[in-house]
Amino acid sequence: MERLLQYLDDLDDLYGVLGLLAERLREFVWSAGLIVGAAVLGTAGVLIALNKPPLGLAMAMLLFVWLLYRAVTQPINTERPLTSDPLVTIDAFATK
Repeated sequence: MERLLQYLDDLDDLYGVLGLLAERLREFVWSAGLIVGAAVLGTAGVLIALNKPPLGLAMAMLLFVWLLYRAVTQPINTERPLTSDPLVTIDAFATK
């Protein structure tokens, strides 16, 4: 009976490892898609701005408004310090 339980535990561990690998793959594909999409949109924006300046200006304004909206509505990340100095610890940013 104990062998069966050990076998089921090993299967559970394998399932967990496969889930973690799938999560890493999903995150990589999502990041790569965002990078490619940003590059394509940036190139398209430059080409449109060169060919039709008013349309390029309208696209730039829409992007600017969208970025402002995202900056205002996203939650503030308090887990990381706002400095790259390795001597400053997270404890210095903790609220009391």
